[in-house]
Amino acid sequence: MADKRDYYEVLGVGRTATDDELKKAYRQLAKKYHPDTNPGDKEAEAKFKEASEAYAILSDADKRRQYDQFGHSAFDGSGGAGAGGFDFSSMDMGDIFGDIFGDLFGGGRSRRANNGPMQGANLRTAVRISFEEAVFGVEKELELNLKDECGTCHGTGAKPGTSADTCQKCGGKGQVVYTQQSLFGMVRNVQTCPDCKGTGKIIKDKCADCYGTGFISSKKKIKVSIPAGIDGGQSVRIRSKGEPGTNGGPRGDLLVEVEVSRHPIFQRQDYDIYSTAPISYPTAVLGGDIKISTVDGDVIYNVKPGTQTDTKVRLREKGVPSLRNKAVRGDHYVTLVVQVPTNLNSEQKDLLKKYDDALTGKSEHGTETSENDKGKKKFWK
Repeated sequence: MADKRDYYEVLGVGRTATDDELKKAYRQLAKKYHPDTNPGDKEAEAKFKEASEAYAILSDADKRRQYDQFGHSAFDGSGGAGAGGFDFSSMDMGDIFGDIFGDLFGGGRSRRANNGPMQGANLRTAVRISFEEAVFGVEKELELNLKDECGTCHGTGAKPGTSADTCQKCGGKGQVVYTQQSLFGMVRNVQTCPDCKGTGKIIKDKCADCYGTGFISSKKKIKVSIPAGIDGGQSVRIRSKGEPGTNGGPRGDLLVEVEVSRHPIFQRQDYDIYSTAPISYPTAVLGGDIKISTVDGDVIYNVKPGTQTDTKVRLREKGVPSLRNKAVRGDHYVTLVVQVPTNLNSEQKDLLKKYDDALTGKSEHGTETSENDKGKKKFWK
């Protein structure tokens, strides 16, 4: 089997590809190289067969595990899994390729349909909160249009006093079966019934209030509890607040995506907070207490003498609480920025000049003093 290409390479996906990624990759290749769209092209036919074989293996969880462990030898009888080879002719190709061939032959996307209970679709919405609300949590009230069972027809969709009829096209099964000739022989293609949309019922006299849908939309207020520590882009799931199910199935969920407004001072990275704090030049030189703003309020921090600008300090457990454990918090990192004085008056300038002269060892006349004089004038160590 040395001449066979790696199945993942054939489909152009990584070894960690999901089922949806595998299907998407195969669908693209199948449309590109299918013999019906490339009549007489032997190279295209070979590539189509190669891609189909790769997808047949990787789309099956058990066969994919065998292939990941033993490679092609898992199916050629040369060892590995010891299965004695893999017979593609024994496979139900309609099960594997039905939806893809449905696209190719104009039958629409094929899927296994049924008229049993099905959960409703999830709904999505978004809510904007402040930086502090994301840190400490908050409860918000949302107003949304939600569907409920129609009170007139009680969800049947039929006019009161009437009932839905069994769909003649599918016999009430909610699905129809087509057979088509393909490269692999006859393909069995199962699709949702186009007449009843998978319900198995046809409503002739529709309810005047819900127009046969069985549901009425109305605005409702829903409270959502946003936990402390949530970050922008994360979602809160509210169970059973999505679309109603069909045929007695449960409702879907409501997913509320959180958008966090920017803060004028604070920035967040994971559970840590970052900010800057200005300090005066004398405080940087001599040291002293300053106020630093945090999400918990102002705190007093003692600046060490001789602190340089861009010095970073750490305020432990002044960051964001962990979503998993509210007792655990990140830290707050503060960059101290020394402010250079501007717009000095003449007296302040003279004092600053004397200070500079004292540091550089110059006399009042601008000349450097002797070593002994320097020692006497020094007041900064």
